[in-house]
Amino acid sequence: MFRAFAVLALTAAASLAIAAEPATFPRTTIDLGTVVSDLDASVRFYTEGIGFQQLDGFEVSADLATSAGLTDNKPLSIRVLVLGSGPTATKLKLMQVAGSDPRSGDNAFIHSHLGFRYLTIMVADTAAALKRLEKLGIEPLAKSPVSLPAELAPGMSLTCVKDPDGNLVELIGPTP
Repeated sequence: MFRAFAVLALTAAASLAIAAEPATFPRTTIDLGTVVSDLDASVRFYTEGIGFQQLDGFEVSADLATSAGLTDNKPLSIRVLVLGSGPTATKLKLMQVAGSDPRSGDNAFIHSHLGFRYLTIMVADTAAALKRLEKLGIEPLAKSPVSLPAELAPGMSLTCVKDPDGNLVELIGPTP
């Protein structure tokens, strides 16, 4: 009996050791920073086309950016866009790196290369979003908007577009 108890105790202790320690976060919203080729064009796409609001941007000195491991002695100019308001609003930080010519990746499909591949934005009115994007000359990809299966999201559709640098943006909202 002692042997069975010891095996059970060791098994329980081993399973507890494998479990990750719980983590706490002061905010559960993830901010996303992306390097763009044309800051003004990207701000226009995300504000006028998608519906983000622009907040005050900021500059990061070359010294700070280098010390943090962000750049190779180049400053950053960052524009901050938000969806929603308050401390939990989603923030998209668009930036250009002075004196650099970053290469773009293959953005043909989400499986074209590794890394973060797309943004998903929930919209309240798909038809209105499409009209805003059309004014900017942005057309949905492939057969978008596509109705999502009822068991996944009843009455909702998925629309895919690309931002000025070719990054995929998913819009999920009511079927138009």
